[in-house]
Amino acid sequence: MNAEAESLAAEDRFFGALLEGDTEALGRVLGDDFILIDVMTGSEIARPLLLAVVGAGQLRFDIIERAGHLVRVYQTTAVITGRTRIKGRFADIPFATSSRYTHVYVEQHGEWRLVAAQGTQIAPGPELPTA
Repeated sequence: MNAEAESLAAEDRFFGALLEGDTEALGRVLGDDFILIDVMTGSEIARPLLLAVVGAGQLRFDIIERAGHLVRVYQTTAVITGRTRIKGRFADIPFATSSRYTHVYVEQHGEWRLVAAQGTQIAPGPELPTA
């Protein structure tokens, strides 16, 4: 398997673990120094906090639909950009959003690990043309 396919497989594991609420699988794909910039609030969320809220069932995902992605590989780093539509609950409060995201994976000891993630909400309205 090549680096693009391996990083995409890690991406599949990440989203699958979120949908299943599987903190063991999530912990395997996240780098030790993982940081998330939250799509809803812009808050920085470190690995331990994400694992804690998912493990406690405080953050649950009902739907994560991905549409399109672009993978760029630079030796042992992969940058994946894409689009999602997400529905779930945080502390029993429902949420739904469409977003574009950037995920950064680094190959560590033969495994692709997610070290940084940022989502940006897509505001309703006409889309601008892409380059």
